[in-house]
Amino acid sequence: MRPVQVKNLSSAEAFLAHLNGLGAKMPFSAAVDPLGALAQPKVITDAGAGHLVVPNRFAILPMEGWDAASDGAPTDLVRRRWQRFGDSGAGLVWAEATAVVPAGRANPNQLVLNEQTAEGFAELRSLFASTQIVGLQLTHSGRYARPLGQAEPHTAYVHPHLDDAVGASERHVLSDNQLDELVASFVHAAVLASQAGFHFVDVKACHGYLGHELLSAYDRPGRYGGDLAGRTLFLRSVIAGIRDAAPQLAIGLRLSLFDTVPYVAGDDGIGQPRVQGPYRFAFGASPSGLEIDLDETHQVIEMVSRLGLGLLSATAGSPYYCPHVQRPAFFPPSDGYKPPEDPLVGVARQLGATAAVAHRHPGVAVVGAGYSYLQEWLPHVGQAVVEGGDASFVGLGRMALSYPNLPADILGGRPLERRLICRTFSDCTTAPRSGLISGCFPIDQFYKQHPQRVELAAAKKHMRRGA
Repeated sequence: MRPVQVKNLSSAEAFLAHLNGLGAKMPFSAAVDPLGALAQPKVITDAGAGHLVVPNRFAILPMEGWDAASDGAPTDLVRRRWQRFGDSGAGLVWAEATAVVPAGRANPNQLVLNEQTAEGFAELRSLFASTQIVGLQLTHSGRYARPLGQAEPHTAYVHPHLDDAVGASERHVLSDNQLDELVASFVHAAVLASQAGFHFVDVKACHGYLGHELLSAYDRPGRYGGDLAGRTLFLRSVIAGIRDAAPQLAIGLRLSLFDTVPYVAGDDGIGQPRVQGPYRFAFGASPSGLEIDLDETHQVIEMVSRLGLGLLSATAGSPYYCPHVQRPAFFPPSDGYKPPEDPLVGVARQLGATAAVAHRHPGVAVVGAGYSYLQEWLPHVGQAVVEGGDASFVGLGRMALSYPNLPADILGGRPLERRLICRTFSDCTTAPRSGLISGCFPIDQFYKQHPQRVELAAAKKHMRRGA
């Protein structure tokens, strides 16, 4: 079935009929109750922090900023974004990707947490309401590191299908000793985050970055590869180190529950699998790399649960090689490909996998993702998801850039402001990939009037010509 823009599904009957025609299933509430499931508090239990009480079921998801200072310190643009998240009404704020070392940045203007920038993070933390639970995502971008603008990959293993895109080779594979040093860097950054007042930190293991890539290091020799114990050693070592160095700090995990083969644009511009036949580099997938297999995913969640983690942000795939799986959208980035499926199929896939882990691991508070593409129907699906125990929280990513106050409006019983709803134009991805700042250029009035909007239009035109 040909993709249909969700904004054109103007009634619940039309939305549900379209889902049925796709063979996609997701929970749905006919009416949204502002005092219902989405308004209920949720207690997160962590071995270090004890009980964290989140006042409602909305979460702001961690995203990657491109507008910090060259040394990784927050700027006015960063503070504006975080202030909007603080005013959003969301009870849980899983704040944006922050590199633990400068070499691990995904772009030259990504946040970095160290002694020189720590004061700025304490200022950011002060922007939130006292009732909000606020965390910080700690990351190393691994093969997608671009600290100075050009690819400077740090990989977990030689990858026959992804190395060429970033110019990686065997010499870029991190040694066990180098990974030991990065464990220490994650722990040190967590201590600084705790001192800055954050409730928790996230040990990032998603989207093809280093922590995620290590989970598929089946052929890597040494301590950090091979069996699941080896492939999770980095994650487990970071968690243990944080527990020892910052015992009162809660720890969360953002995990790509499943992965897939890399996709590329076909002759018609539509994404198609780059690999035919067996593919052994997709964590959470079958040997073909095309079907979900959550067996090891469940094992990882059980491992971190035994280490006292009670908070998981569920996601999937990678924005670099399977963006239609990771963040379903009708309009791809200008350097991407047209979706090979109706984006609602991708939303349903993520919701289904998230529900599977939420029901299997009831002691873990699970934050769902993929909701932005639902647009007007987001609160209807989100309420039904929470009511059914398919996730504890409704996570908002791109939607929080265009319409940060959506949680407050829903919980206040107010109608949605349709002019602010994210339509997944993907400019928030295209702009950074063109070396510009991150923001919602089509909808947020601040960015619509920003001088870089003209540069973005020129960059998109150039990309289209090169396609």
